[in-house]
Amino acid sequence: MMNRLFGKPKHEGNALQTLDKLNETLEMLEKKEKVLLKKAGQEVEKAKEYTRAKNKRAAIQCLKRKRLYEQQVEQLGNFQLRIHDQMIMLEGAKATTETVEALRSGASAMKAMQKATNIDDVDKTMDEINEQTENMKQIQEALSTPIGAAADFDEDELEAELEELEGAELEEQLLQPTPMPSVPGRQPVRPAAPKRTAEEEELAALQAEMAL
Repeated sequence: MMNRLFGKPKHEGNALQTLDKLNETLEMLEKKEKVLLKKAGQEVEKAKEYTRAKNKRAAIQCLKRKRLYEQQVEQLGNFQLRIHDQMIMLEGAKATTETVEALRSGASAMKAMQKATNIDDVDKTMDEINEQTENMKQIQEALSTPIGAAADFDEDELEAELEELEGAELEEQLLQPTPMPSVPGRQPVRPAAPKRTAEEEELAALQAEMAL
């Protein structure tokens, strides 16, 4: 929030600028490396052509230039490695600084909150809460106490009367007759008609036809 209002801290801005510069340098070195590798490859092709043409001296010159290019490529590789190392260290330092600032901000906020909250005020507030809770408990007990005619009822007598009612109810249930389960009437089973044979079926059909 503070960064959005007042911008980033100076050291953080410097770190970002340095990282940007290192990235630009790294990209430049990578481009140079590609160019040198391409030139070294071209010298190899020229050396092959001179070898086919039996021009040994020219071929050797091409190989010498190829080695010079390779030395420069190796040197650029060392430069890139150092830049990578520097970028890693710088990013680590930046992360450490941001962490320390965040912790410092959290400690300041906690200190401010503790300063705004006095222990005496906390104790006083807790005492007031306990007092109000006790008062409310007394009020609820007072409201639940029977008054008038209900206050004269004897609890023991009421419990004895309730036991008598329960005993009478149980006795009444025991005296009631238990209904017997009804047995459904059985229907007479008719004997199944005997199954006709094929000859009997044919004879019955002939008789029916003659009756017509």
